[in-house]
Amino acid sequence: MFAQELVLAHETIEDGKNYESVVNAIQLEWIEQALLDTSKASIRRRRLPAQQAVWLVIWMGLQRNKSIKEVCSSLDLALQPEPQNTWSRVAPSVLTDSRRRLDEAPLAALFKTSVAAWESEELVKDKVLGLSIMAVDGTTFRCQDSEDNAQAFGFISQKHKPYPQLRLVGLMATETRFMVGAAFDACQVGEATLARRLLADVPANSLTLFDRCYFSADLLISWNAAASNSHWLTPVKRKLRYEVVEHFAENDMLISMPISPQAQRNNPNLPTHWQARLILYKDPKGEIEGFITSLVDPEKYSLEDLLAVYWQRWEIEEGYGEIKQTQLQSEVTLRSRFAVGVRQELWGILLAYNLVRLEMIHIAQDADVSPTRVSFTAAINLIDTQLRWLALSPDGTLPSKLKQMRESISHFILPDKRKNRTYPRSVLFVPTKYPFRYKH
Repeated sequence: MFAQELVLAHETIEDGKNYESVVNAIQLEWIEQALLDTSKASIRRRRLPAQQAVWLVIWMGLQRNKSIKEVCSSLDLALQPEPQNTWSRVAPSVLTDSRRRLDEAPLAALFKTSVAAWESEELVKDKVLGLSIMAVDGTTFRCQDSEDNAQAFGFISQKHKPYPQLRLVGLMATETRFMVGAAFDACQVGEATLARRLLADVPANSLTLFDRCYFSADLLISWNAAASNSHWLTPVKRKLRYEVVEHFAENDMLISMPISPQAQRNNPNLPTHWQARLILYKDPKGEIEGFITSLVDPEKYSLEDLLAVYWQRWEIEEGYGEIKQTQLQSEVTLRSRFAVGVRQELWGILLAYNLVRLEMIHIAQDADVSPTRVSFTAAINLIDTQLRWLALSPDGTLPSKLKQMRESISHFILPDKRKNRTYPRSVLFVPTKYPFRYKH
C-alpha cells in the first residue's frame, strides 16, 4: 500500500495535472450559508466545528463500513488542540456533542441548495412527452432501539415492537435517479401526508408518477398548482366514481369526479368536483387497468405514450435499493440513538447518494449512455478512493491515475435492460427457518 501511494504521489508531481473531484461539488459557501441561515455556525474554536461536523455527517452516509469515530479520524476532520505538535484521538463524546449542536436544519438546507444548483444536470426531459419524469414513493428505515427514537418515531406494529421505524417519501427524477426532494417522519404518518410536504420541491415542466395509495383530490390538485406546468399520473382505483365529460377516443376521455365532504372540511378551498383525463388499456394484464392524469390535451400527449410512461416509476424502487443495499451495505438500521441525529443522518445519506448519482451522470455523459446504465457500485467505490486520497494529500489534489480510472468507461457501464419481459414480476419467496408440519 505504501508503494502504491508513492507511485500515485510521483504521478501527481510529475504530471502536474489533476481533475476536479465530485466531492468538491458541494461548495464551502453553501455549507457556511446553511449554517448562518439556521443559526448553527460555530462562534468559538472547538475540536469539531460546525463546518467539519457537516462533512462528517455526509461522509458517514458514504462509509457505512466504518464507525463514526473511524470516519472522523480517516478524513482528518477534527482540529488539533494546542500545542499543535501534540496528537490525540477524538473522544466519542466530542462527536456526539458536535452533532447535537449541529441539529438537522443545516443538512436539510444544504440538501435543498445542492439540488437547486445541480438542477440542470439532474433533470432530463423525456424525448416523447417533453417533460421531466418524476416519481414519488415511500420507504422505511429502522432506527436504533432507544427510548428517544421510540418516542419520536414509534413502531409500525403496536403488538410486536422490535425496532422504531422512520417513514420517508422521496421525489426522484426517473431518468437519472436523482433525489430531488424528501420528507420523513414517524412511521404512523401516512405517505400521502408526507407527499404534501414535497410540494415546494416539485420542478416546473414535469410529470410526477404516483402509486394508487396517493390518490387524493387535495394532494393532486395542489401538485398541479405547485409549479409551472407540473402534472401528475396515477393508476385508476377499482371503485372510482366519475362522469364522462368528453370522449377523445376509445378508452380515452375527460371525466369529472366528486370530492368527498371530509376532504372539503379539511380544505374548504376545494371545489365539489374536479376533472382529469382517464385512459384505459384495451386488454389489461394484471391489476392496473389504466390511469388518470392532469395531461388533458389528447393531441399533445397521446394515449399510447401515457400508457407506457408509468412504468418508469420502478426507477425510484431501484434508487431505494441502491441506498439500502449498496450505499448502506444492507445495514438498514441507522446509527444514531437520538431522534435529531437520526434525521440528521438521513439528510447526510441523501446528500451522499446525490453525490454518487452526480458522478454517474458525468460518467454517462462521457460514455453517451443513460445514467441508469452506470454501475452504482463502481461509482461509489471511485468516490471512496477519492476520499481516501484527499485525506492523504496535503494539498487536496487528486493524481492523474484517478482520472484514468474515471476514463475507463467500460468498468462502469451495465448491460442494457430487457424491454420485453417474458414473465411477470413476482414476489421473492423467502423460506422459513422452521420446518413445516402437514396434516393429511
